[in-house]
Amino acid sequence: MIYVSPLSAVPDAIREVKPSHLVSLLDPDTMIDTPQGILPTQHLRLGVNDIAEEIDDLVPPGVEHVAELIAFVQAWDRKSPLLVHCWAGISRSTAAAFIALCALNEGHPEDELARLVRACGSHAHPNRLMVRHADSLLKREGRMSAAVEALGPGRACWEGELFSIPLRPAALRTSRD
Repeated sequence: MIYVSPLSAVPDAIREVKPSHLVSLLDPDTMIDTPQGILPTQHLRLGVNDIAEEIDDLVPPGVEHVAELIAFVQAWDRKSPLLVHCWAGISRSTAAAFIALCALNEGHPEDELARLVRACGSHAHPNRLMVRHADSLLKREGRMSAAVEALGPGRACWEGELFSIPLRPAALRTSRD
């Protein structure tokens, strides 16, 4: 399972779902230390702002950040859950979850994976720049970006809540998932 949460829910999520791996997507000034219960080698810390274009003094998600995310997810053994969070649990974290699904389900239709993210988290509004970089890196030929655009905006809220996404769509599930 992949779990998505806002920063405020991370301590409870670690206690309740016992993830082996954690991805933190926060602006560089508010990046957290590795929480107790997570090994430092299993905590990916990406210091990026939630923006889709260059803005003075802010760090946009770059190709190198998304490449790190993809490599981290592909190295995850999937024996225990992965927890992904950003500040509000709405944009960067849901983009990372969608990217993880695409990286782990090669060849599966992107629109189905995007709809799965939205079905599990109605507030999901994946960061378009992160998705665009992943689309290129995963050679999805624009289909990831199109799938996210087709979703439209997620349910409006200030902060999302913890939600889970199965690693594979129902048609592809195995006993390992």
